[in-house]
Amino acid sequence: MADTLHHTTDANFANDVLESATPVVVDFWATWCGPCKAMVPHLEKIQDDHSGKVKIIKLNVEENQAVATKYKVLKLPTLLVFKGGQVVDQIVGNPGPSKLRAFVEKSL
Repeated sequence: MADTLHHTTDANFANDVLESATPVVVDFWATWCGPCKAMVPHLEKIQDDHSGKVKIIKLNVEENQAVATKYKVLKLPTLLVFKGGQVVDQIVGNPGPSKLRAFVEKSL
């Protein structure tokens, strides 16, 4: 089943994330990453609950290595929160549904 979250690429990252008027949580993931896949339903629910207040965008690091390299993403999953084009928070690993929600909501 395909997730309903927006996906970005190296080419679209500046427009989708850095120029966003709302906070953006970028989920750096890969197809082989089990913990990454496990987070998708929780991220979708958070996105639905906070529509218009935060964007959750996924970036496949296998296909888009430039952005992952720029932000020194070494482990998956990694989530970075961007506000005004700057990283303001990050979490590495799958923290579980409640901590994931708290992580995203503190950026609102």
